[in-house]
Amino acid sequence: MKTSLCKHITIGVVTALLVSVLVMIYPSEQIRAGEYDRLDLAYAVLANQSTLVSSQYEDKDTSGTRQCIVLESLGTLVPTEGTTFALLSTGIAGSTPVTTDGLNPGDERGTWFRNKYGKPRDWAELTLVLQVPAYMHYLYYDVQFLSAEYPEYVGSQYNDKFTATVDSLSQGTSEYTIDVNSGDFVLNAHDLPGTGFDIFAQSGNPNLVDWVDTTPRIPGADAGATALVTREHPVSPHEQITLTFHIRDTGDNLFDSAVFIDNVMFSGYAKTEIIARKTLQDLNGTPLEYGDTIRYTITISNIGSATQNDNLGNEFEDVIPENTTYVPESAAATSGTVDYADGTITWNGAIAPESSVALTFEVTVNDGLLNGALVSNQGTVYWDSNEDGTNDATELTDDPAVDDGIDQDGDGETNDDDPTTITVTSYEAPDELTEDFSDDTPGESATQTYCYYYQWFETTGGTLGSIFEVASSYHYSTARSFKTQLRSSGDPQYWYYNLTPFGRVIDWWEIWFACGNASEASDLVLEFKNGAENDIAKIKFDYLLEGTDPLTDYVVKLYYWDPSSGWRLLASDYLGGYLYNGWYKLRLEKNGSNINYLLYRAGEGLVDSKLAGQLSSPFSNLESIKWYTTEDPVVCPMMFWDEHKIGLTPT
Repeated sequence: MKTSLCKHITIGVVTALLVSVLVMIYPSEQIRAGEYDRLDLAYAVLANQSTLVSSQYEDKDTSGTRQCIVLESLGTLVPTEGTTFALLSTGIAGSTPVTTDGLNPGDERGTWFRNKYGKPRDWAELTLVLQVPAYMHYLYYDVQFLSAEYPEYVGSQYNDKFTATVDSLSQGTSEYTIDVNSGDFVLNAHDLPGTGFDIFAQSGNPNLVDWVDTTPRIPGADAGATALVTREHPVSPHEQITLTFHIRDTGDNLFDSAVFIDNVMFSGYAKTEIIARKTLQDLNGTPLEYGDTIRYTITISNIGSATQNDNLGNEFEDVIPENTTYVPESAAATSGTVDYADGTITWNGAIAPESSVALTFEVTVNDGLLNGALVSNQGTVYWDSNEDGTNDATELTDDPAVDDGIDQDGDGETNDDDPTTITVTSYEAPDELTEDFSDDTPGESATQTYCYYYQWFETTGGTLGSIFEVASSYHYSTARSFKTQLRSSGDPQYWYYNLTPFGRVIDWWEIWFACGNASEASDLVLEFKNGAENDIAKIKFDYLLEGTDPLTDYVVKLYYWDPSSGWRLLASDYLGGYLYNGWYKLRLEKNGSNINYLLYRAGEGLVDSKLAGQLSSPFSNLESIKWYTTEDPVVCPMMFWDEHKIGLTPT
């Protein structure tokens, strides 16, 4: 299903044919359910909650406080301090994902809370009154501004704005404002997976008012963001100051924006003027496995008032992580010059005051790594701390911690030791694989993967006149089963196995099954084959008339093929060895160059076992099972196959 949004602009004359935009935010775990009050928001962003004197929150949502939310994560957004952050929005913060051609549920033509085209526009505001501790002279906070007004409103006055204002009796009023024209606005939708601002113009031209969806396109990114930046304001010890975070619509109230806020803190000293952060994304999805591609995004922000110039030597260096290989021509930068040589990414350029540069590059995880192998990466910024034209200071990339489950520095924490280290999850060669059909779709073929990635089993689908598919309800011990109903007028069907990634071969094969009586002659043959379609083993279910009434006296027997004597009976414990209605388990085991055939009945255990020679290929070379019948009955018996397992042994 395609996910879509639509966008609407109002500049001068409102065009009735244009449709509205809503950037919906994908929620993560919330600190508590329901509406958020001022204390939720204040505690979510404060590094030291004891500095809080009072707080107030207000927005234009007359139905509640949907324009704010407290989160633990949201795509690439994670706390920079503690476990939570706050998100303020001109639309709905933390709404559900959009649907095809969908707008905000319950609204029409986008998100707005007050006066669609008039004033006041939508806005949200969090105000904190804080007590400055002793010896503290600076207030800091981390912010990131995200907006769907990129790129349409870049260079115009019609863009949402975020403003942080500090009122200090000793230092006066200081203010910091962000919009799409900010020098820190260096990221686009490609850099923002999972945030709700990872949207792309379906036409491929993001400068048009256009339907958008979440399918990445180059070009086509139809939203963007600033770098995650830290800003400072002067304060004095022991005074009370007022900090106000305010986000608002400008020009229209349909293109939504949001702001990440976290780590409001005091410091006795001014921070360095360069802040470097790094995020990473596994483009193949978690867990990180060998062969996956990692995209690193580095943002270097100049929080000072002087330009950081392009001086002699590199301004940034980043050695490609061990256990990875650089993806050719993947290095890019929003300004300056980025290069790759001899295993190192380098960047050179200038950064204006209150501006940022974004760098990206990709690596692939090398093949053959075992579980627990580490991919660790941290770059270094070289900058001029005293404006003498020489890069005399360094700053390491500092990005949100990745919880890799490993306590590398012995402090008991697994998510704050080395934020640039992630652990490779490679497969551990299994001794046993199971397909229980519980995660397959009823009425369709079946597949099964191991360790999220390695598909080791798949089936064909039924053809006209036959059924070969996942059953919707009837089963034995699992949520679903697989049903078969084959006629000779239809094509043979197959189960396929791929064990190459595991470096192991089949040692045994087993499955639970159920078969009922039939009112006509019928059979079902399973031929176990290697990659060349040579036979390894064969079994047959044969429906025989054992009486005088064709409506009631058909019963089924199970046979295996012995190369020396042909079809041989594998009998149940019922009189005559018949398989009456019920569930049974069939198991084939490698026994030297021979095969053991074992039959179990539910509730009774093992009822028969036989030894036979293999056919033309070893049992360990199994790659497929061919299913077919020699009969074409009108009333065809249906069989069900439940939990299916194979045992593996190293080659």
